[in-house]
Amino acid sequence: MKYSILLAAFAISMMACQSTKEKQQAENIQLVTNYIKAVEQLDFESMGNYLADNYMGNGPSYGDTIYKAAAISNWKNNVENLYESIHYNRSKLAPITITEGDNQGDWVINWAELEIKYKNNGGKVIIWAVTSYHVENGKIVKSITVYNEADALRQLGYQIVPAGTQP
Repeated sequence: MKYSILLAAFAISMMACQSTKEKQQAENIQLVTNYIKAVEQLDFESMGNYLADNYMGNGPSYGDTIYKAAAISNWKNNVENLYESIHYNRSKLAPITITEGDNQGDWVINWAELEIKYKNNGGKVIIWAVTSYHVENGKIVKSITVYNEADALRQLGYQIVPAGTQP
């Protein structure tokens, strides 16, 4: 009987922990969903509200790093001068917890097909993008974005040629 009571108490505490973790993951997914909606609405002010003050964005190229103030400024410039629309097609979100290493914590991964239309008949691109969002205390503290920049440029009519050569 004593073991049954201990086993029941252990099972209840495990369910409570799982419920708390699932609730946190759902909140993190909602945060990223709201951020993505702000991106689609080209609402750079709302986007900034979802980023922590110490936010750092990486990508799409190795070495690309941006911090909150510059990220908001870049989005403002892009909204006013570059993008007509951005739409996340087939967007999927998945929560993950990293338990060791430099990037410990709760993350939400987004896989999406992005359709970006540029202003002034600047064209349209469709790219596959993967962004990992590190979430702490209800804010995005870090993002890592990867997509094929060369493919986007190709879709816009650019050709990539080695330096010193002509097409």
